[in-house]
Amino acid sequence: VQVVESGGGSVQPGGSLRLSCVTSGATSGATKSRYYMAWFRQAPGKEREGVASINYDRDTLYTDSVKGRFTISRDNAKNTVTLQMNSLKPEDTAMYYCAAGRGWVPTLSPSFYNYWGQGTQVTVSS
Repeated sequence: VQVVESGGGSVQPGGSLRLSCVTSGATSGATKSRYYMAWFRQAPGKEREGVASINYDRDTLYTDSVKGRFTISRDNAKNTVTLQMNSLKPEDTAMYYCAAGRGWVPTLSPSFYNYWGQGTQVTVSS
């Protein structure tokens, strides 16, 4: 399984960024309905944090700090997951990772995810 992120960058507070993730392998074949996807982030000196998760039926789960600002979506036909980030804050600065895990109920616990991308940097600064 391959997981590849794109779309990071630098933006001023209040701005927006859109992250994309493309998967291949088991998460894109006949078994893709068994996988949920998620975005995590990790800032320097901090633990990896679950940001948003989505399953095949597009049920979603968000961490409290991004509710109302971030939106996760999934295109099952294209094997892509997108994280639309609006009203960005300096505290959103981190390396963002896309991950895939086998299961049904969306979860933000990293231990449930088996496949990870290499990450894309998001920097929010004036």
